[in-house]
Amino acid sequence: MDEISLSAGTAAKAAAGLTDGFGRAITYLRLSVTDRCNLRCSYCMRTDVKFLPKADILTLEEMERLGAAFIRFGVRKIRLTGGEPLVRPGVMLLVERLGARVASGELDELTLTTNGTLLAKYATGLASAGIGRVNVSLDTLDDEVFRRLTRRDGIADVLNGIEAARSAGLAVRINAVAMAGVNEAEYDRLIRWCGEQGCDLALIELMPFGERTEGLYLPLDPVRERLATRWTLTPAKHKSGGPCRYWRIAETGRLIGFITPMSHGFCSSCNRVRITCTGKLVPCMARQGDYDLRAALRSPEGDQALEAAIFAAVGCKPEGHQFNEGYKPQQGQPMWRMGG
Repeated sequence: MDEISLSAGTAAKAAAGLTDGFGRAITYLRLSVTDRCNLRCSYCMRTDVKFLPKADILTLEEMERLGAAFIRFGVRKIRLTGGEPLVRPGVMLLVERLGARVASGELDELTLTTNGTLLAKYATGLASAGIGRVNVSLDTLDDEVFRRLTRRDGIADVLNGIEAARSAGLAVRINAVAMAGVNEAEYDRLIRWCGEQGCDLALIELMPFGERTEGLYLPLDPVRERLATRWTLTPAKHKSGGPCRYWRIAETGRLIGFITPMSHGFCSSCNRVRITCTGKLVPCMARQGDYDLRAALRSPEGDQALEAAIFAAVGCKPEGHQFNEGYKPQQGQPMWRMGG
């Protein structure tokens, strides 16, 4: 683990905003609120997963304080992730407090990534608290494939959650990880279904996390080309703050996005960092090394220590990822702890 030393002049740096060593402005924070999840998706989580003791997880108050610090330094978008964020007891308190920053204009957007199983319970509260849109992970509409991928039942709960989210006024994007021989025959069905439900769709290239992913990687350029023979796809200017590149589907009126970390690097424009549920700042999900903010959070020096630690960690953000350089995720933060 890397050590962070405090540096002078933090206030002057803060006035200029968060910028890494390659001149990229950091305006997007992905904050993991828990390592726990009620699904066990094979491309994310090991079968022998052991969740952390609750004492190792940041309190909701500490997470709010982290969010506030990043907002002061120019972050305009925060996404809450997990694990599954909605399994975290009391998570709505954090949503409400960060959502108030949206209402005040300090934050442009507060969003959430969820597996959707608990969304029916929380959709109305999320919308009321200031969340305008959610990403729902749903790789298949087939019951059996869902069960095999997630090692759980629950697709009916996910579909009910999506319906509840739309009824509550939340915009919904469906995130589907593209896997060769697993769900690649379903993309037309997903496009059609998303059109009927009023949802956008994003296909995501499989990254080397989790178990049993060998041979499942599916580059998305050929997928998009095949889809374009059956659907009218027009490049869209829409941006959602991350690396997704969108096309408008004329037949449904909805958007389809493609996230291609493996086949097309987007590191040169990366504007985000991740914080794990234990308070480690991860500058790049596909590089070894994280930076401990929890010690600074709990330092008697207060915000001065935290701010210095944040700037030091962001300054260590690498120029690019290592997915195509023999990256071994078991050496770094697991996906369910750092957030996707």
